[in-house]
Amino acid sequence: MSIPPAYPGIRISGCWALGAEGSSNTESLDRLLPPVGTGRSPRKRTTSQCKSEPPLLRTSKRTIYTAGRPPWYNEHGTQSKEAFAIGLGGGSASGKTTVARMIIEALDVPWVVLLSMDSFYKVLTKQQQEQAAHNNFNFDHPDAFDFDLIISTLKKLKQGKSVKVPIYDFTTHSRKKDWKTLYGANVIIFEGIMAFADKTLLELLDMKIFVDTDSDIRLVRRLRRDISERGRDIEGVIKQYNKFVKPAFDQYIQPTMRLADIVVPRGSGNAVAIDLIVQHVHSQLEERELSVRAALASAHQCHPLPRTLSVLKSTPQVRGMHTIIRDKETSRDEFIFYSKRLMRLLIEHALSFLPFQDCVVQTPQGQDYAGKCYSGKQITGVSILRAGETMEPALRAVCKDVRIGTILIQTNQLTGEPELHYLRLPKDISDDHVILMDCTVSTGAAAMMAVRVLLDHDVPEDKIFLLSLLMAEMGVHSVAYAFPRVKIITTAVDKRVNDLFRIIPGIGNFGDRYFGTDSVPDGSDEEEVASTG
Repeated sequence: MSIPPAYPGIRISGCWALGAEGSSNTESLDRLLPPVGTGRSPRKRTTSQCKSEPPLLRTSKRTIYTAGRPPWYNEHGTQSKEAFAIGLGGGSASGKTTVARMIIEALDVPWVVLLSMDSFYKVLTKQQQEQAAHNNFNFDHPDAFDFDLIISTLKKLKQGKSVKVPIYDFTTHSRKKDWKTLYGANVIIFEGIMAFADKTLLELLDMKIFVDTDSDIRLVRRLRRDISERGRDIEGVIKQYNKFVKPAFDQYIQPTMRLADIVVPRGSGNAVAIDLIVQHVHSQLEERELSVRAALASAHQCHPLPRTLSVLKSTPQVRGMHTIIRDKETSRDEFIFYSKRLMRLLIEHALSFLPFQDCVVQTPQGQDYAGKCYSGKQITGVSILRAGETMEPALRAVCKDVRIGTILIQTNQLTGEPELHYLRLPKDISDDHVILMDCTVSTGAAAMMAVRVLLDHDVPEDKIFLLSLLMAEMGVHSVAYAFPRVKIITTAVDKRVNDLFRIIPGIGNFGDRYFGTDSVPDGSDEEEVASTG
């Protein structure tokens, strides 16, 4: 077994806690050159990827997280603690990505985002493109990376925001037109050769890990990767390595080893070091756990209902429909029929709060008519699954060409907290007025999480309309307190929530009554119960 270099620090169970300087390796690599006669492999289009691998189920249309994301905000609706960011540095082909994936697998927690520095190469000029085609452009220099974009992206991810990450094509040395959207990071793993090369970037990292792999091994890996995956020839790879890669490692990368909190010798082969890293991250995540539902249940008592609340006028017709759907003896067919009628009235009422402007049209008789027209860009409906999706047909019936998104939020049976499992939102939703739909809201925990998701995707708070057939006063206060500019619209508000978070007198579990499924004991009215045991 090879002996790692003597770093001026302390070795801790297979990893090195650094003190001051690292050491360099200046051995010649010429003896590792493949035979000159080796042919060029067919060019393959390869692109940078930023993937996370939490526990999930994939179908042809959906990706559903089997372990949900717990609240990342407090009862005020604001982020309580930022995502935990791990930086992985090291030389080219040192095994950073492999170590990152091993950490993700060992963590076994959902909502981990792997962000690769390879995605953030700068857009090359025409002259630089020509240099790159002849292996004369230095991709291993700090100036090759868009640090401003890296820093802004990492900041937004740490703040819980949605981000768009460029996809880099290594075959053409250019960014693709499409960008990858990342969202929902409890843990961020950022890896790259220059991960520790910028002071501002370093300040964003909560843990810094340097993957130290022998230079001979790194060269062999780089040759194999660039020839087989990126369509390069041997001469070009060797030329680039000797001219740019090795000098850059000695000048820019190896000196940053002293900035690392942990050095992992042998990379992915050091299971002990990876285990220690995982233990530390787990302890950090435990400190960041929140209990939002309990805080909501004890807050905002005896306050007057907020001005942002609008309740559909309780006409004899509306009251009669409520009587039918609240009656436990009502058949499923009648429950569905009268629920749909109420949904249609609710959505028509909600549309009156959208912005309208004056406009003039000409009638078939050739006369001008001074009317009103919608002054926004577009309307998007977002349903909180599963009960919220029952409101989609009513929205489609009155809003032509409306876009629909979905959010799956379930209650963890062990903790009682809402958890985000899945979301699918239309592109550029930040420009739209968003109608957020859920059939019942008791504590407001699920509704708050859904609103927080929309805000993280840059939807303005005053463009969000929360619609529900029935709400408890607690839920109204919780949402209004956290998000005072969200318009809350419902057909009725009940006074109380019991110890099981059910609305009293209430309507029962709407999803079970609508879909004809069996109810789950001790589940709240506003979302389904998910077991994580």
